[in-house]
Formats: sequence, structure tokens, C-alpha cells
Amino acid sequence: MPSAKADALLRRALKPAAWVGCLLPLAWTVFDAFTGGLGADPIREVTHRTGFTALTLLMATLAVTPLRRMTGWNPLVQLRRLLGLFAFFYACLHFAIYLADQGFDAGFIVEDVVKHPYVTVGFTALLLLIPLAVTSTRKSIRRLGKRWVKLHRMIYLVAALGVVHFYWLVKRDVTQPLEFGAVFLVLMALRLPLLAGSKKMRPARSPSRSSASPQET
Repeated sequence: MPSAKADALLRRALKPAAWVGCLLPLAWTVFDAFTGGLGADPIREVTHRTGFTALTLLMATLAVTPLRRMTGWNPLVQLRRLLGLFAFFYACLHFAIYLADQGFDAGFIVEDVVKHPYVTVGFTALLLLIPLAVTSTRKSIRRLGKRWVKLHRMIYLVAALGVVHFYWLVKRDVTQPLEFGAVFLVLMALRLPLLAGSKKMRPARSPSRSSASPQET
């Protein structure tokens, strides 16, 4: 464990560093857009980058609790809400770019969602993220109580759907989707004892300030 001084410095730097890390993919994409670094098909490249970042942040969100349990460093809990909301932000960007690429043609988009499973799965994942983002406030935690925890366990389903969406989208090289799938399975394996023993490990109490995140599960 770090010394008290080092721990205090890490605590102060944790959120600013997370903000920088979450915004870096967007800044890099904007830079590439102005410097011609998006390749021959910039729309496809930006769509891929935003989706990839959203899925990466979902996995990072799921990793917070196991990492906190393994290290015993409780300040990590502060990152759950931030990472979860940024995952939602990039997922919305991903979908918005898709809509723009289709010319905001509602009829075509509905047909695409119905006919192509990878679009259906991705759209479903985005819809499930909406209530998680909306109820990420402390007020929602207090109002929903135990129902809040049950609701936010949907993050597992969202992450799984994100992996499936990526896998079905990629037609040839499925290395990256399989890597995401492996990470997801490892994170779920690490969470199994936490979920199974949650009632034994946690005394019954109302959610505290430290639990104000969209993935407190």
C-alpha cells in the first residue's frame, strides 16, 4: 500500500486522470479528422473508434469492483460512475454517426434494425444503457433503494450484447471481438463469488455516498 502522502496524491489525481483518459480517444479522433488520419472511409473509421471506445469503457467499468477488492484501495469506487457515463457517451456518439451515415432515414434505419442481427443487438444494448445513465445520480440511488442495484446489474447484459454486436459486425478478423469476449468472461468469473456472497459480505443498509455510481453491483 502507498504511504499516506502518496495515497493522498493518488486520490487527488484519480478523477482528473480518468477524465483525460476517457476524453483522449475523442481528442485523437478529432485531431485525425483535421489532419487526414481517418483513412479512405472516415465515417466507418469514426464509427469503429467510438464503438470500440464504448466497449472498452464498459469493460473498464466492470473491472472497478474486482480491482478494488483485490487491491483494497477503496478510492477506485469513484471511477465507476465516470467510466459508465463515458461508455454511454461514446455509445451515443457511435449511434449518432450511424444515423448520420444513413441520412437519418427512419424507414431504412428501422428496416436495418429488424433485418440485421448485429444492428438489433447493438441498438438493444444502447437502449438498456439509457436507464442506467439516467439513474446514475445519488438521488436515484436513494429513491430506488435495493431496486437500484438490481437495475444496474443490467450492465452485465449490456457488455455481453456489446461483445456480440462487435463479433457479428466483424466479418473476417474476429480477433478483437474475441479478446473483448475473453476479458468479459474473466471479469464475470471474478465477480461470481462477489455476487454469490453479496448478502453475507454486506450488512443491510441504505446506499451510501460511496455507492453513487451506475455500476454498483
